[in-house]
Parts: sequence; structure tokens; C-alpha cells
Amino acid sequence: MAEAPRLTESASAVFAVLAQASRATRPQLASLAGLSKPTVSSAVAELEGARLAAHSGTASSGTGRSAAVYRLGPVAGAVLAVDLGPAHTRVRGCALDGTLLAEATASRKDAADAVREALAALPEGAPLRSIVVAVGDVTARDLQGSGMRPATAKAGPVFDAMAVALPPGVPVHLENNVNCAALAELHEGAARGRHTFGYLRIGVGVGLGIVVGGQVLRGSNGAAGELARLPYPWDDGREPRREALEEYIGARSLLRRAKEAWADRDGPCPRTTDRLFALAGEGRAAARAVVDRHAADVGRLAAAVTAVLDPGLLVLGGSTGAFPQLLPGVRAELERLSWPTEVVSSQIGDLGTVVGAARLAVARGVQTVTEAARMKD
Repeated sequence: MAEAPRLTESASAVFAVLAQASRATRPQLASLAGLSKPTVSSAVAELEGARLAAHSGTASSGTGRSAAVYRLGPVAGAVLAVDLGPAHTRVRGCALDGTLLAEATASRKDAADAVREALAALPEGAPLRSIVVAVGDVTARDLQGSGMRPATAKAGPVFDAMAVALPPGVPVHLENNVNCAALAELHEGAARGRHTFGYLRIGVGVGLGIVVGGQVLRGSNGAAGELARLPYPWDDGREPRREALEEYIGARSLLRRAKEAWADRDGPCPRTTDRLFALAGEGRAAARAVVDRHAADVGRLAAAVTAVLDPGLLVLGGSTGAFPQLLPGVRAELERLSWPTEVVSSQIGDLGTVVGAARLAVARGVQTVTEAARMKD
């Protein structure tokens, strides 16, 4: 990774607001950064000299005068976001203003190939500032170097297989995949304008992204929202088992229940959740009954979440949770068991995790550059 140039504090501040604005004039930069116009002019000149900012045309004002427009320069660099999903690996490369530069998708086992493909598509010479890897695991701290691993062994093997493709020397941050998806919903999805909400993912597994005051709540062990660890079952004569709730409510059990309930007269039993929900949407009674039961189960889990967090809003996502057909049953069960809470479906879908990871990567990439400020004005 190319070392970021040392910047004055004012140049660092202007760089941060230019990254957020994508393009701006000097007066706009002065307003956004809260700095005087002479200070911004000096900072822009410094950034241009370091090739961290570049001239990008002119803009006319209402008085007929034109002003120079600036964007990030070629040395600002890029970031990489990797979603190590249960079936697919999705990779995005972005500029520090969030512009999409490259993307690749591969099977989970070919994660390293997807990373190499995205890296090869980044602009030549653009330094890589940060990498964020979203894993279906608890993550507790930043890791760097060849010894990087998730906090537990759950996602370890696939992470190790992918990590061989990452360039050395670039800061790597691990984040839980559900937390990343929650960030995507906050900024670009169903929770825009809401600073406190829960993102409830139901798919192969279960998980909860908790956003309070616009920030993801991670907990002291990085394990906030690990719903798989809720005691289940919790009843006379039955001993709770670790991750038994995830096993019960996950997609595999949903398809197993469909198979058990299916009769020959109902036609071929669906082998995928997509097909199951499609049949339910067509009004097939057997499929509708299985989906209704699943909605009630998700509603009970939503009631447990609401009892603890009172989030005001729950966004349902994941390979089964995002189906809008679940909403009526989830809302009804939640209303029966708890207090009024808005429940909506995810608006981002399968891309949510990599979109959120890219946002984190951009923020960390900008931080990498701005932390190079060593001299005071």
C-alpha cells in the first residue's frame, strides 16, 4: 500500500468533505468544512500538489461567475469490500467518494478468484487504502498481516482461502455480515431517515443488526445480535442447545417442514425457498400453510427482539426473511405478543452485505488518508 502523503489539518478536513461530496467548488468546500475561503484555497492547492484532488471543470453561479470544481485525484486511491456469503462471494472495489470501480461474484469456494478479478479491474496505480471483509461470524477486533482470522472458527476456513488473494500491507477490517447489511439499510434501504432500528436476517441462519443513534451496536465481545445463541427450546423437560434456534428457524428446516407437510396431490415438493414462496404466492394451500407457520415463527423471534430493544422499526432481510409474503403473519404475531412496532421488508436484498461493507471500507480508506495529517496550520 502506498503511504498517504502527510497533510496539514485543514487539507485533511477538506479531503474528507470532498470525498463525501464527490465534487465541489471551493466555496462549497469552505461551507462543508467550516473553514475560511483562504484556508480552503491553500488546502486545495496542497491536495492538488499531492494529487489527492484534481480540477474537474467549472460550475456557473447565479451571478454568471464560474467556479472551479474539484474531485478526488488519482492518488486518493481505492478500497475493497468482500462479502463471504454462505453460497456466493461478492466483491466491490470503490473510490474514496464511493464510486463503484469494480465488482465480481463467484461461488464461496472460489472467493480468492473473485477478489483477484476485482483487484485487476481497479485503476492502475491507484493505491489500495482499506479492505473490509464481511463474515458470517463474530468479529471482535481489527486484524492485519498474514495471521488474520475471524474471532471464532465458524468462518475461518473460507476466510483463510480468500485471504491469500489480498495484497500485503493493506489494513483489513473484519465485520459481521448482518451488521454490514444493517448499515446498507440505514443509508440506502428501508431504514433511511431512521436512526434506531433492528435488521433481522432470516436465511440459512439468523442474525440481528442493531443500529442505535445511527451506529451499529457491537457489544463488548462483538457478538451483539447473535440470535443463534438465544436459549432454545425453553420448555419443561427440554434442554436448550447452542444454536438450536438457528437450526429450527433456518432455511433448511423450513424446507424440511415443507417436505413433511407435502402430499402427493400437491404436486412436486419445492426444493428451494424461492420455489416454496412462489407456490405460496400462487395460492397453493400446502405452500401457503408452511409459509404462514414460518411467518409466525419469525414473528415470535421479532417479539423477543422487540421486548429487549424496543427498536421502533424492524427490517426483515435474508434469503427467506426478505419475502414480502411474510409481512402480514410477522406483523400479526408481533402485535399479539408485544407492542406496536413497524415491520418492513429489506429494499436492498442480496447486495446488502457488500454494499454495507463498501461503505465501511470507504470510511476507513478516507480515515487512512486524513490520519496522515501531522502538521498543524
